[in-house]
Amino acid sequence: MTSATELLNQARTSPAHPVETPEADARPPKPRIRIEPSSGWQLVDPGELWRYRELLFFLTWRDVKVRYKQTALGAAWAVLQPLATMLVFTLFLGRVAGDPGSSQPYPLFVLAGLIPWTFFANAISTAGQSVVNSQNLVTKVYFPRLIIPMGAVGAGIVDFLIAFALLLPAMVWYGVAPGGSVAVLPIAALGLLIAALGIGTLLSALTVAYRDFRHVLPFLTQFWMFATPAIYLQSPDAVESRLAWLLPLNPAQGLIDNFRRSLLGEPINLYSLTVSLTVAATLLLVGCLYFRRVERDFADII
Repeated sequence: MTSATELLNQARTSPAHPVETPEADARPPKPRIRIEPSSGWQLVDPGELWRYRELLFFLTWRDVKVRYKQTALGAAWAVLQPLATMLVFTLFLGRVAGDPGSSQPYPLFVLAGLIPWTFFANAISTAGQSVVNSQNLVTKVYFPRLIIPMGAVGAGIVDFLIAFALLLPAMVWYGVAPGGSVAVLPIAALGLLIAALGIGTLLSALTVAYRDFRHVLPFLTQFWMFATPAIYLQSPDAVESRLAWLLPLNPAQGLIDNFRRSLLGEPINLYSLTVSLTVAATLLLVGCLYFRRVERDFADII
């Protein structure tokens, strides 16, 4: 005779003859989740993003660890990059780009502009290539693809916070204290985050379909830096010209300028801040709409 143990073993190894038990019959059927591609132009689904918040945290932390893995200085590179750039510009462009009549030291002026610019440039660069670099993840499992560029920008926030700590001792060294305008600092920083996420999201979707953007992106960020007054003072002629209202259409221009003004105790330019914030919000809306439009094809063409 066959023992009970042998029968149980045969049942476990034979899927064609499952053993039905009262406990199994009493279990309610599991709900079926049907995954379908989105159609048309759709906005972000906050509920879906919230359900995958742990994955967003994991991807952000993964990007941070990969960036500084097997480096001798680790996260110190987040401070050394803007600091070294500030020293170079101070040595070679201090007399040209600086203003002798300005009350702010040029090294502190440059550093207060380079730290937000470094975050902005690195965020759009990494987010723009994040979907292509996550090819294995995109083609194997389902999750909101928007989490990928969000994680790349989130890793840039960590670098920004580390580099921002460098500004505090620099302001103490030069004897500069922020005034009441420092209340605008979180608004300008949030605007930079929104602009970086919008541009990075749009570029990440475009890079999947057109790999030329991988080569255009470094040139674009380099050109964008010199189009933004992060390291030089704006010419009075440019500020007073009839086309001055066009300058804040570059979101980095108005946000970085007011970020620096709020730190150094200078009056806020409400016009440029408002226009740049509006442009940043528009870029985020356009980026998310286009991303959601084409994300259903990522696994096929990536």
